[in-house]
Amino acid sequence: MQYDHILVRYGEIGLKGKNRKIFLNRLHENVLDKLKEFSTISIKTTRDRMYILLNGENPDPIIAICQTIFGIHSLSLAIKVDNDETKIKEATLYALKEATDAKTFKITAKRINKEFPIHSQDMNQILGGYLLSNTDGFTVDVHNPDIEINVETRKEATYITSLKIPCAGGLPVGTAGKTLLLLSGGIDSPVAGYLTMKRGVQLEVIHFHSPPYTSDRAKQKVIDLAHQLTSYGGKIKVHVVPFTKLQQKIYQDIPHGYSMTVMRRMMMKISEAVAFKEGILSLTTGESLGQVASQTMESMNAINQVTNYPILRPLITMDKEEIIQISKKINTYDISIRPFEDCCTIFVPSSPKTKPKKDKVIYFESSLNFNEDLEETINGIEVIEISHSTSHEDEFSDLL
Repeated sequence: MQYDHILVRYGEIGLKGKNRKIFLNRLHENVLDKLKEFSTISIKTTRDRMYILLNGENPDPIIAICQTIFGIHSLSLAIKVDNDETKIKEATLYALKEATDAKTFKITAKRINKEFPIHSQDMNQILGGYLLSNTDGFTVDVHNPDIEINVETRKEATYITSLKIPCAGGLPVGTAGKTLLLLSGGIDSPVAGYLTMKRGVQLEVIHFHSPPYTSDRAKQKVIDLAHQLTSYGGKIKVHVVPFTKLQQKIYQDIPHGYSMTVMRRMMMKISEAVAFKEGILSLTTGESLGQVASQTMESMNAINQVTNYPILRPLITMDKEEIIQISKKINTYDISIRPFEDCCTIFVPSSPKTKPKKDKVIYFESSLNFNEDLEETINGIEVIEISHSTSHEDEFSDLL
């Protein structure tokens, strides 16, 4: 006897009503895609659970991948047996003996199949007594056991599980539309992308590249960040914007106190154009209120003025330490801190306006003709398709 299934539990999907099937179908597709390298497994999705039949596969790498799939709340290794009391006893005994460090246990039986003749409370007592009679050194602790063995009796079979492994939670990616993430290469924006995907949103990425002021290594850093984010959301399209000419014009011709605001407005205009072309419904940034000059209420209001698209800001109330903790959890932190400048850190004025006046911003912009520059910049965008299975190794990694 051995664990032959992985039992997958849903989170918020379980709260959905008539639309639940849409969410379950998307989750099923996402799991199939993430586990496609395991050709021998089979996956069954039901209203309440998903069951992954291992067919002899090592469960560890499958579990690791499932922990990155949004829409999965938790999972457990499971033994599937017939709805037969003797077989249930044997499987429960196996589960207890596998818990080598446990000294106390608790049985939690659920009779979901009401045709099964033994009620849940009776099953708890029967199985608890059986385990005590067939083991040495174990005791029952219903309040704080070392191991809780769950026995779910369903119509088709009974599933025995013990350890509950937490997963990513959230909603399946692809159930809440698509957003365009402004990915700078810093710590914040990858975390914003991760949290947006957690709400079921699919990502595309836009990056503003200003060579020679920003290097190919800075561009590679962004590609590596996007590649890491594919661990959670599948393929990602990266739009690399040639921003040098436009950024130089802003720096040379706009008063320095307002250059940061105008630059961000140009980024939003370009991002909106890309979003419209790609059928994307929103923009996402890594802004956190008050963190830098462009992230005050007044600055964001002036920047928002140039787009009718909703701008998602999942980090808006977080402090830096909270953001760093998440970046380490999702393995983007070490990439983000590579010492290569991005376009947001070059040409930074010494005293940017934290409360820019919108009428002045409009006046400075209207004094110059940015339309041709914007069109030229948009036409020069490079598109890179990134998937988790594709290698995007940093060719400069030996210099780090």
